[in-house]
Amino acid sequence: MERLENGLEKLNSTSAQVDELKAKLAAQEVELKQKNDDADKLIQVVGVETEKVSREKAIADEEEQKVALITQEVEQKQKDCEEDLAKAEPALEAAQAALNTLNKKNLTELRSFGSPPSAVSNVTAAVMVLMAPGGKIPKDRSWKAAKTAMARVDGFLDSLIKFDKENIHENCLKALQPYLQDPKFKPEFVTTKSSAAAGLCSWVVNIVRFHEVYCDVEPKRQALSKANAELAAAQDKLASVKTKIARLNENLGKLTAKFEKATSDKLKCQQEAEATACTIALANRLVGGLTAENMRWAEAVKDIKQQQSTLCGDILLITAFVSYLGYFTKKYRQDLLDGIWKPYLQQLKVPIPVTPSLDPLTMLTDDADVAAWQNEGLPADRMSTENATILTNCERWPLMVDPQLQGIKWIKTKYGEDLQVIRIGQKGYLDTIERALAAGELVLIENLEESVDPVLGALLGRETIKKGRYIKIGDKECDFNPAFRLILHTKLANPHFQPELQAQCTLINFTVTRDGLEDQLLAAVVNMERPDLEELKSDLTKQQNGFKITLKTLEDNLLSRLSSASGNFLGDTALVENLEITKQTAAEIEEKVQESKVTETKINEAREHYRPAAARASLLYFTMNDLQAIHPMYQFSLKYTTRGLFECDKLTYTAQVTFQILLMSKEINTVELDFLLRYPAHTRVTSPVEFLSNHSWGGIKALSSMEEFRNLDRDIEGSAKRWKKFVESECPEKEKFPQEWKNKSALQRLCIMRAIRPDRMTYAVRDFIEEKLGSKYVVGRSLDFATTFEESGPSTPIFFILSPGVDPLKDVEKQGKKLGYTFNNRNFHNVSLGQGQEVVAEQALDLAVKEGHWVILQNIHLVAKWLNSLEKKLEQHSEGSHQDFRVFISAEPAPSFDSHILPQGILENSIKITNEAPTGMHANLHKALDNFNQDTLEMCTRENEFKSILFALCYFHAVVAERRKFGPQGWNRSYPFNTGDLTISVNVLYNYLEASSKVPYDDLCYLFGEIMYGGHITDDWDRRLCKTYLEEFIKPEMMEGELLLAPGFPLPGNMDYNGYHQYIDDTLPPESPYLYGLHPNAEIGFLTQTSEKLFHIVLEMQPRDTSMGEGGVVTREETVKALLEEMLEKLMDEFNIAELMAKVEERTPYVVVAFQECERMNILTSEIKRSLKELDLGLKGELTMTSDVENLQNALFMDMVPESWIKRAYPSTASLGTWFADLLTRIKELEAWTGDFSLPSAVWLAGFFNPQSFLTAIMQSAARKNEWPLDKMILQCDVTKKNREDFASPPREGAYVHGLFMEGARWDTQTGIITDARLKELTPAMPVIFIRAIPADKQDIRSMYPCPVYKTQQRGPTYVWTFNLKTRENPSKWVLAGVALLLQI
Repeated sequence: MERLENGLEKLNSTSAQVDELKAKLAAQEVELKQKNDDADKLIQVVGVETEKVSREKAIADEEEQKVALITQEVEQKQKDCEEDLAKAEPALEAAQAALNTLNKKNLTELRSFGSPPSAVSNVTAAVMVLMAPGGKIPKDRSWKAAKTAMARVDGFLDSLIKFDKENIHENCLKALQPYLQDPKFKPEFVTTKSSAAAGLCSWVVNIVRFHEVYCDVEPKRQALSKANAELAAAQDKLASVKTKIARLNENLGKLTAKFEKATSDKLKCQQEAEATACTIALANRLVGGLTAENMRWAEAVKDIKQQQSTLCGDILLITAFVSYLGYFTKKYRQDLLDGIWKPYLQQLKVPIPVTPSLDPLTMLTDDADVAAWQNEGLPADRMSTENATILTNCERWPLMVDPQLQGIKWIKTKYGEDLQVIRIGQKGYLDTIERALAAGELVLIENLEESVDPVLGALLGRETIKKGRYIKIGDKECDFNPAFRLILHTKLANPHFQPELQAQCTLINFTVTRDGLEDQLLAAVVNMERPDLEELKSDLTKQQNGFKITLKTLEDNLLSRLSSASGNFLGDTALVENLEITKQTAAEIEEKVQESKVTETKINEAREHYRPAAARASLLYFTMNDLQAIHPMYQFSLKYTTRGLFECDKLTYTAQVTFQILLMSKEINTVELDFLLRYPAHTRVTSPVEFLSNHSWGGIKALSSMEEFRNLDRDIEGSAKRWKKFVESECPEKEKFPQEWKNKSALQRLCIMRAIRPDRMTYAVRDFIEEKLGSKYVVGRSLDFATTFEESGPSTPIFFILSPGVDPLKDVEKQGKKLGYTFNNRNFHNVSLGQGQEVVAEQALDLAVKEGHWVILQNIHLVAKWLNSLEKKLEQHSEGSHQDFRVFISAEPAPSFDSHILPQGILENSIKITNEAPTGMHANLHKALDNFNQDTLEMCTRENEFKSILFALCYFHAVVAERRKFGPQGWNRSYPFNTGDLTISVNVLYNYLEASSKVPYDDLCYLFGEIMYGGHITDDWDRRLCKTYLEEFIKPEMMEGELLLAPGFPLPGNMDYNGYHQYIDDTLPPESPYLYGLHPNAEIGFLTQTSEKLFHIVLEMQPRDTSMGEGGVVTREETVKALLEEMLEKLMDEFNIAELMAKVEERTPYVVVAFQECERMNILTSEIKRSLKELDLGLKGELTMTSDVENLQNALFMDMVPESWIKRAYPSTASLGTWFADLLTRIKELEAWTGDFSLPSAVWLAGFFNPQSFLTAIMQSAARKNEWPLDKMILQCDVTKKNREDFASPPREGAYVHGLFMEGARWDTQTGIITDARLKELTPAMPVIFIRAIPADKQDIRSMYPCPVYKTQQRGPTYVWTFNLKTRENPSKWVLAGVALLLQI
């Protein structure tokens, strides 16, 4: 407003200023003439002074040359002296060394000589001569005199050390000559007589040698001293000359400055005069041109004054909008702003007025800014505009949550080369930050993880020091420029940052929304279908945006210049010209705006025809995005989708797509879909009909409480015969439902089917998809690689997700050959990654980028540390590379989320392809046989045996590979059996048959079962299964007649290679569990688990920002709140261990087990209470929702047992509702047992955390009672014919246990043996089992099946014990059938 008022004021005073400007111009012209004269006089004076300086400088140069010559001479003399003195050094060191050999002891020893050899006495005489004071040579140099001289040994030694070696008298040197010339006067000779004398001899010789060199150097030193004196004199003279020059230069400088100022004043005056003249000319244009603006600005001032009353409230809301709303979705932003904040301000005691229709964007930005952002690549939806507004206005550092990378692309385009882009951890990133801090640059830290390097703590918190001039990065204090800006960015979709980081930054949610994506995709669809239309709209939008930007910039510039202009603003030529351009542009724009409005209406009408396709595409993307909850390989960018779905996930994906499409079109009821996915069956109900289990009846009861399914339970009871026939039909999903239920909708029929036949749900869902979307969505089709290749490009690699036994790279080689890319042409590079191959791969990529070659990078999962480098390299090569450059990547999928290492960037930007091996015994048996040929069959001399065993091996290989589909009943653990195991086994078979006269069946079974295939196996029960298969398939009977590999499939006789393939096609029975030795129930169990998993995953993939929709379904928070309150209410107090211990007289093994169980139960229940209370506070808003609390909330909503409870609990596969009911039952059992610590009449073995401890306690009790050694005992299991209720007291020894179930077979109570299971009776209950301990040597193992006992159907690590159960049939039958006892189902 101030600018507008200033502008108006300036316009009103403009006319009056024109006369003042004319008078000012006349005065300026007089001043200009005077300044010209002054400048001309000064230029002559400067010339004279410059000449003086030049003359003096020539004299100085001459003196400087003389000094240089003298300096050179001095340096040479100095060098000569130093070199000669250096020659004397060795002699001086030798003399010192000689002295070091002398000490009081050896000198005293020398003095002790009575009459020493002449060599020794000569040495002492020479010492006396050398040390003669004042050159007076002693006459008496006898040994006696020498001894006298050495009388005081310490004094003598001191005189030697302090000897004045530089000033030796001439007489002494002359008198020494005879001694020195004596051939025996040498230390080497003297040392043979006396070591002390030898030291003195060496000292004399070296001191004389030193003195001679020293005397030679003395004249040179005197010459050096003289030269130094000459140098000093010359330097003094030079200094005085230079001082004189400096004085002259100073004088010249002052004159020059004076001259320059005069010239500058002259020019300035001239310019001012010209400007004034120009201003007078422009003034009239300015006054006339701004007539319309005068009126418009006056109106604007009036409007602004009216807004002043709501300004404070508006600003409060807008600052809150910028500070807090960035991280929320569009809906939450709107709800907070309009539904909570505005009403809150109104209902205060003193209401704060706000503009009713306040839009934060209008106050924080304008059309021109938004248009500019969109031209830079910001998506055009409202959410993106809000995000950009928050980012450009926030005071704290913005942190962009940007999984689709739309935000970062806009930022990089917007700031271009002014942006420093770094990643935490990359080489030198801290140096980049330090430089940017000092220079006030903009830094983008991309791809943040949830935890940020603590070294950046001070920077993120802006913790400046020394009055804001510095900031600490680690231990280093760095300059802090206030202009510095930081933008943080993460690709994580739902990051959980530390609370302090959230406080330090403004979080902005750039995650693409379904609506936003729909608008973007509408443009893409129209662009594909009607490029002319989209191009016209795009040009129109850009043109409109450009007009808005131009007008706004011109208007702002004009107003800014006017309002901030000083008194002479009328001379602003640019302002007047700007005004005229604004006028002209405004007129043009107004005309074009009217034209474009008509065009835009027509375009939008045409574009809307394509919206259903855009809506569907948006839905598809979000569905695909949710797939990463299933497997980490499922990561897609907006640009590239996939063919890379694993076979097992295709139905999940199409089901989710179908449900979402039907929800979007409101064709299905959300309550019914919620039932189908969640299956909230009633617990503790008993089925009144024998053809439905209690679990199924619980589902029927839950459905019957819904309006559309009222009386379903009654109808099933009333028409049990018709429903039994329907339920027990082979494919009920193809049959018509009984009574009026056949008229229900497809989803309602699915809900009923979910309850009565869960094993058929995968087929029923497939039929539902076919009915709703069409058959092409459920029919698998093979992929044409050439078509996929067309979609690849230099920046779009093709990523093969590897499956065992499939080589997808053959397709690449075939396509390459067709297009001329081969090894021989040197334009096709195949690098198999492994240790040391990273460099080879990088070189191949660098070459291929320039030359347009193809590169295959195989098995990149083997080089985890290099993958980030590869991601960056592919990112670099995505731009500016040769158009023919292609990359093909292959990797194995990680077995779990934790072990997933492939970077998101590589997965998102690739076209992913899965090539999975065919499934089923028919395909696998053919595939096993395909590893051989006719030559293989003929290579062994013992043809019959070789062919029979080879075929049996192929069947065995197909069985063990395909059996894994039956889950834990198939194999306890999953093993990577591969074709290499089969081919090596056949090689071993060949070698053994060639080398042996008899077929070594046992040896072969051992080699195949324990080494070739057994080498993979880590579980003992799986090892037993593998061994049993081989013993059944490879035995002498195979050569004696008919050996059945499976019911209805005898081992073939001697055939040729094609004959075997034909035999498989003609004879192999249809796919069924019988082919694997399993009961048909195994397939029912496998199908039931598959459908449970399908619905569980689809439930997890449902949108979380709302409930399942309207229609009466409560929100997530309400569901969770009700559940946690119910749990906290039902959960009992913890066991008081100290109190229980006080009740016990004797701590028997059973009592110890009870205490251990109570302690573990306390740990579990205290964690349940703690976490539920924490979640309750979080839901109330009294505690921060951490990732752990959020995971707990999700688990409760999804009816899953939370992770922190699982860690402290017992293994279980139950849903949360069933698990919690089971927990309460366990607590009641424990309470009953610890009431008086007497053993229950029948113990519920499944109720223990650690059932092994109870079974061990049975043995310990018997061992103590009978005094048997514990390590020589085993448990004997006798299956009774009674149920739990039939027992009133425990046995005298051992215990009755109940609550076990058998999987894979059933127990025949009448005959007391294992027998085949009844169809659809998957886990029949066992009668009570009597378990007691007996000595191992009394164990009867005849006709027994060693049956493993597991805690859950997961088997594997939940193994408890082995119970020997009676059987009339061969135990191998039950091994192959995967028969086991389970504590929980």
